[in-house]
Amino acid sequence: MSKINCFIPYSGPGVWEETLAELTAHNLVNRVYLLGQAEPESGCDGCSFIKTDGRFSTDTIKKIADHSTGVTYSMVITRESKISFGLFAIERFRWVAAGMDAGMVYSDYYDSVEGNLSAHPVIDHQPGSLRDDFEFGPVLFFSCQALIDATEEMRESYTHAGLYQLRLKISQDCLPVRIPEYLYSVLPLDTRASGKKIFDYVDPKNREVQVEMENAVTTHLKETGAYLKPVFEEIRFDEDHFDVEASVIIPVRNREKTISDAIESVMSQRTGFDFNLIVVDNHSTDGTTGIIRKIADRHPNLIHVIPDRYDLGIGGCWNLGIHHPECGKFAVQLDSDDLYSDEHTLEQLVAAFYEQQCAMVIGSYQMTNFELEEIPPGIIDHREWTPENGRNNALRINGLGAPRAYYTPVLRKINVPNVSYGEDYGVGLAISRHYQIGRIYKPGYLCRRWEDNSDASLSIEAMNRHNHYKDRLRTFELTARKNLNRKKK
Repeated sequence: MSKINCFIPYSGPGVWEETLAELTAHNLVNRVYLLGQAEPESGCDGCSFIKTDGRFSTDTIKKIADHSTGVTYSMVITRESKISFGLFAIERFRWVAAGMDAGMVYSDYYDSVEGNLSAHPVIDHQPGSLRDDFEFGPVLFFSCQALIDATEEMRESYTHAGLYQLRLKISQDCLPVRIPEYLYSVLPLDTRASGKKIFDYVDPKNREVQVEMENAVTTHLKETGAYLKPVFEEIRFDEDHFDVEASVIIPVRNREKTISDAIESVMSQRTGFDFNLIVVDNHSTDGTTGIIRKIADRHPNLIHVIPDRYDLGIGGCWNLGIHHPECGKFAVQLDSDDLYSDEHTLEQLVAAFYEQQCAMVIGSYQMTNFELEEIPPGIIDHREWTPENGRNNALRINGLGAPRAYYTPVLRKINVPNVSYGEDYGVGLAISRHYQIGRIYKPGYLCRRWEDNSDASLSIEAMNRHNHYKDRLRTFELTARKNLNRKKK
């Protein structure tokens, strides 16, 4: 019978007693190892202790591999929270792992709050699932051979990115396998709304972690043939004739509370060139349409477009804007509930195209509440983007920043996916495959967070749909980059 070693992070008593009792009594479990900086004062029958740095560093991962000999599988619990396994759950992990010849297996699970269980499904892993925050759940089930082989190939040593490094290595031979069954329950640790979680990866306090994650994914891309060197196609700004230098494009639906502010922030821009504003009003049913018409009476450079179609998402509205005959040489983004921070934002974005010779420019923004008061994490400047490696690291992170601006002829060749989430990210990935993306690190945009934001408080199912789609965009781009590199050889 295939035996299992279990590895559990341990900082002190009070969390694991029931879980340890369950595991040590299980007939498939060979040994339970506690991972921590200090050995428990009281012993645990059937348990051993492995001294670690208290993190899932590369060193910790290698110690797990060293203690995975003589058994077939290793189960690693990645966070210190009470876990209860379902009926025959461990047998199920082993059965699927053996049948699939999988290097790594994970499953759906339940959140357990005060004795009440709520479903917490996760999503299938695919080649583009390169986010370091991809959610597998806290229980990972490894083939010991795959675990040992992967650690033997780890050349870099990381303090924070060891677990990420491990699963990238394993995925090079076989993708992690999801069991779409609820095999255990866990007490949730992070109960914040989705709108608060999504900016964790750009919080300045996490910078050291992000640098390690970038190094790990860059190594992975090099090893799999998807890495792109910092060599870019030349960009020329004379591909077509445009009546105006820039067009700000605002897709909008039912934003009567904010659309007036957004429009006025565009009209207050001071530039040395002509520009216009294209508002694509996607069949609003509140007072948005009337507000736009009233403002348009005062501003001849406001173009109010109401689509003939009813199947457009935000991306589809963008396509109407960029293909509009009055669209300018550069197409500049503004969301319908956000604002430019001052009257110079548009001019700075356009100037960056010429200064940095790029096909796309991404600025920086400041997080605010509805009253425009700054809220955490404050300024989002995406300093993880570098001219040398930004296009590679873009495959790891979950967004590229704002405000975004595009050289219109390039964007017209690619077009924007007709969806209402991730469309900007997909375009950014596609552009970065060939062209340099310019950056402005001075905030020029106010991103208002309020209860009507589309991502303010998403259900787990909605978050999963969004994450699956972005992973799919990464899969498309990863494959395209591998093909591009093969053609260059």
